[in-house]
Amino acid sequence: MKSSKAEERQGSLLFTFFNEIGIISQLSSTMFERKLPNGLTNSQFGVLNWFMRVDSEATPGRLAAAFQVTGGAMTNTLKKLAAKDLIKIEPDATSGRKKRVTITGKGRAMRDVAINAATAMFEEFAAVFPPGKIEKQVKELQKIRRHLDELRYADG
Repeated sequence: MKSSKAEERQGSLLFTFFNEIGIISQLSSTMFERKLPNGLTNSQFGVLNWFMRVDSEATPGRLAAAFQVTGGAMTNTLKKLAAKDLIKIEPDATSGRKKRVTITGKGRAMRDVAINAATAMFEEFAAVFPPGKIEKQVKELQKIRRHLDELRYADG
């Protein structure tokens, strides 16, 4: 089956769009991680931030699914956070095998410290890209994220 020039342009545009997002993600993640305090990594910050945005507790399996990583990778991240007293890992009261993970007060404070550590980086960015322009982009990016998240769950 032969594709039309319009389909080729659309495919190229979509590739370029997602490629740009990937590059922006890599660059911004690296910049942000350099600002994180006390040896915190992006993945560790991500877990702390998840608790502040989504839920106050979760199983390691739920976190692994949310971050699309293996159970082993999530267990490693959780152990490092627990060693820093940023989260608590306890047995689930309803199941002998499951664990429950919650963020501690120290974890909540560390998440805030991490965000504050990046303030200068955000201010520098805002000088080049004013919040009004970013706000429009955020709305569109949120729509894209929600759509991709729905597709992720539709695929099982």
